[in-house]
Amino acid sequence: MTTQPLPASSWLNAPAHHAWLAGEGQRLLAFAKASRLPDGFGNLDDKGQLPADAYAETMNTARMTHSFAMAQVMGLPGYADLVAHGVAALRGPLRDSEHAGWFATPNARDGNHGKAAYLHAFVALAASSAVVAGAPGAQDLLNDAIHVIDQFFWSEEEGVMLESFARDWTGVEAYRGANSNMHATEAFLALADVTGDRRWLDRALRIVERVIHTHAAANRFMVIEHFDTRWQPLPGYNEDNPADGFRPYGITPGHGFEWARLVLHLEAARLQAGLVTPDWLVSDAQGLFASACEHAWAVDGAPGIVYTLDWNQRPVVRERLHWTHAEASAAAQALLKRTADAHYEMWYRRFWEFCETHFIDRTHGSWHHELDPHNQPSSNIWGGKPDLYHAWQAVVLPALPLSPSMTSALGRGLYVTRW
Repeated sequence: MTTQPLPASSWLNAPAHHAWLAGEGQRLLAFAKASRLPDGFGNLDDKGQLPADAYAETMNTARMTHSFAMAQVMGLPGYADLVAHGVAALRGPLRDSEHAGWFATPNARDGNHGKAAYLHAFVALAASSAVVAGAPGAQDLLNDAIHVIDQFFWSEEEGVMLESFARDWTGVEAYRGANSNMHATEAFLALADVTGDRRWLDRALRIVERVIHTHAAANRFMVIEHFDTRWQPLPGYNEDNPADGFRPYGITPGHGFEWARLVLHLEAARLQAGLVTPDWLVSDAQGLFASACEHAWAVDGAPGIVYTLDWNQRPVVRERLHWTHAEASAAAQALLKRTADAHYEMWYRRFWEFCETHFIDRTHGSWHHELDPHNQPSSNIWGGKPDLYHAWQAVVLPALPLSPSMTSALGRGLYVTRW
């Protein structure tokens, strides 16, 4: 068993809590619809408008396609056309028709012709969700994404995704990243459900063994983000650019929470598939969660989770990002389901109270994406409100089991608690 009976008093058993989550989810979805552009989906500003110079991006297009597919599968009208639009964009202007794979922007209009594992993981996730939703062209998109991952990104020797390549798949980057492999783990769980191919669960386990059970566990469950090609840590990486949005210096506690949840999903998926499932998966998830809470919550004297820490667990970038808190809530509910430990109930409620008080924008919609160290809205790292994916998943996950993956669970009607 990977879940335990929850006490009747748990918010996860409370119809009013799930009604609140459902209302918040539909509010988030309605805001995000305005991100549609001819070539995909773009970045919305603080008021939910597309700037005059907005253009589509593969990351947002993939995340929106995945999120809208979940909404469609749940039975919410008004999202099928958005899913089809996302699939068409990913099969069209965002794809490199000459060399395969995906650019970051349509026809590489930003000048970046490289191929990044991070983006390709999201394309695979979007494709898998679109297949569940029955979107036209989704199966071809999925087949294409799997082919690219198999042919270029997956390293059987290392048991991880390689980081990035030039446009023609030459010049693999001399860097290995935990972030791209974390989202590959998420995508692989979805691919396993949609394709029925268990190799994706084996690949996900190999990633987790290396990044979490080997490196993070030896670092008191603080996730090491940056490595060289021999998987030796790079502790000084980006020290001169500590607030980078994707490769920040030091420790990123939000990823500790995100990994904790994914590790539990992997445990549940492997048990359901009848595969050998290491006992350390749940203890590693608990270690990741405990470390992130201990070192990052209110560490500078104010409530909230700081963006990054140095190697002595001191705050470096003190801004609070919305995705970090969405993932913290999602990890707490997963551990609560897995263990029924009241400790996780306390954290789950604490995170949602913080999000309701500080992140949720009842005036202009969606969530503030960033708060300053005094918990006031800011935009030093992330401007506007381009991200649906993190907050949306945080409100949907409490209603679902730990396995299968989200869109597949919705498609099969496998709700723990109905919305």
